[in-house]
Amino acid sequence: MNEIESIVSRNKEITFEEAVEYFKGKIPVTAKQFYKIAQDYQSLAFTVSGYTKVQVLKKFHDELLQAIKDGETMKSFRDKMNTFLEAEGYEGITNFQADNIFRTNTQTAYQVGHYRQMTDPDVLRLRPYWLYDAVNDKKTRPSHLALDGRVFPADSPVWDVWYPPNGFRCRCTVRSLSKRQVEQQGLEVETEVPKAAELKDGRFVNVLPDPSFSTNPAKVQFAPDLKGYSETLVKVYNKQAKGKK
Repeated sequence: MNEIESIVSRNKEITFEEAVEYFKGKIPVTAKQFYKIAQDYQSLAFTVSGYTKVQVLKKFHDELLQAIKDGETMKSFRDKMNTFLEAEGYEGITNFQADNIFRTNTQTAYQVGHYRQMTDPDVLRLRPYWLYDAVNDKKTRPSHLALDGRVFPADSPVWDVWYPPNGFRCRCTVRSLSKRQVEQQGLEVETEVPKAAELKDGRFVNVLPDPSFSTNPAKVQFAPDLKGYSETLVKVYNKQAKGKK
């Protein structure tokens, strides 16, 4: 096992723990409260469209956290939530809704863990370049496809905007590369943050993440001024913050 493999292996458990800790710290709020929060901090709030009771939102949050901890499937998450929702007098969530909620939240948590693994000083020293990796199939959004295969330094400001996920149900990820890998693969290291691009099929697209996904959730530090927010939001935030100390 070489030095890079040894470091990455050592950090796998850290990545998982970081994912759990990140999602545990999310604050359940209603959609109305969510959109009152400054966009920079929205990645650290948790909401589900269509539900206004904090206890229901907390149940969604708890089941997703358990799924991340135990590696549960989307079906397991959906079945548990539907049992709870129907007992509370709600209709159950559809497969599409469950997939959207499950994929977006678990992907965000794991990507935060992945980010913290890649920014480990030892890993960063050996792999200082990052490659944006879109799935590149019929479901890939054009704006995400525009970044597929492009390489930027790990400290580029592009990652403050474009670190995945970059939209609901986004499947993109980032791969770290060594200088030797960049040279062997003939890759170009870019320094400018792209604003527009031409795809292989000739389409021109604006290079923008989806709404509410233009921040890096792994870098945002949540220390908001809660003045003017609802009493419920303040209580939930204070309780969460106290529990993390």
